[in-house]
Amino acid sequence: MKLPIYMDNHSTTPCDPRVVDAMLPYFTEKFGNAASRNHSFGWEAEGGVDQARKHIADLIHADAKEIVFTSGATESDNLALKGVVEMYKEKGDHVITTSTEHRAVIDAAKSLEKKGIQVTYLPVDKTGRVDPDDVRNAITDKTILISIMLANNEIGTIHPIAEIGKIAKEKGVLFHCDATQGVGKIPVDVRELGVDLMSFTAHKIYGPKGIGALYVRRKAPRVRLVPMIDGGGHERGMRSGTLPVPLIVGFGKAVELCAQEMPEESVRTMALRDRLQDGIMGALEEVYLNGHPTERLPGNLNISFAYVEGEALLMGVKEIALSSGSACTSATLEPSYVLRALGVGSDLAHSSIRFGIGRFTTPEEVEYTIDRMIKAVNHLREMSPLYEMAKEGVDLKTVQWAVH
Repeated sequence: MKLPIYMDNHSTTPCDPRVVDAMLPYFTEKFGNAASRNHSFGWEAEGGVDQARKHIADLIHADAKEIVFTSGATESDNLALKGVVEMYKEKGDHVITTSTEHRAVIDAAKSLEKKGIQVTYLPVDKTGRVDPDDVRNAITDKTILISIMLANNEIGTIHPIAEIGKIAKEKGVLFHCDATQGVGKIPVDVRELGVDLMSFTAHKIYGPKGIGALYVRRKAPRVRLVPMIDGGGHERGMRSGTLPVPLIVGFGKAVELCAQEMPEESVRTMALRDRLQDGIMGALEEVYLNGHPTERLPGNLNISFAYVEGEALLMGVKEIALSSGSACTSATLEPSYVLRALGVGSDLAHSSIRFGIGRFTTPEEVEYTIDRMIKAVNHLREMSPLYEMAKEGVDLKTVQWAVH
């Protein structure tokens, strides 16, 4: 086993060597522009793009013509929200989303609010799931779009997307799903889920950074978008710009590998995740699982360690790449808005750590992480006067702290 250990696979994943091998020829020998239709270099590049587009469409049970390439999921989310709102502004001005979406959706929604669009941010329950009835009750005759993620990037909770899809269809409202964390890790069928637009990206599934896609339904209903980028009319006018052929080929290969290996890979990552969870939670008291206990991504584990500061814990295990539940915004350290939406108190939100198990995680790395986390938590708690007081039976909520 080599140090450092990578346990942050929700942030990004390493490129699978097989993906790199598939991409390499498109940097040198097959370097043509996929839009050059009058010579073999262009045809060869276009052929690589077409094959990748088909692999991606097949994975989510779509038609290849419904896949629009973007620079990543953030662009896909922005194109979906802003493109739909602009196209359908005569029909209405109301969008529904949740309070735990990725920043790419929340910030796009905030941007739309500045332009007069009404946005409803639905709450989630203590496991991070949205109630489909809340979605139904939020719909008005002005609602033009619902945007709810498939699986949460921090806590791994999977939303009841198919139920929400039925409601959207019944009400005649377009439904966008940010599936960035779910595609390639759990089975996704856009028809069964009833979604009209879906965002995802390559770098979360062992593909290259800088390439993503937006699924745009072509019939029943045919979804139309106002483009954000104007130019040569690439991607059927929805996203102009010369296609990054090597990245697209890599995306296609990454998706092809996910389709082949997902059944056994999800079982393996879930087993490693469960071992990590049992090892840590079985040895330490006052540790709490964040998110849904069962309806969650196979490789996700988010735990709060009471009486321990998340950033201090990360510094204590520097040889393990993890993510804290705190987001550093300007000069203040704010606890995760996702955990706060679950009703997790500020102290516990500050003490949360996200573990992301992936394709290349080994059992030895998991055992090492368990051992190091237990030692680090115990060490930090030994230095914590709050932990000592709690152990002595003092109710910290009732303590009157002196202000100097």
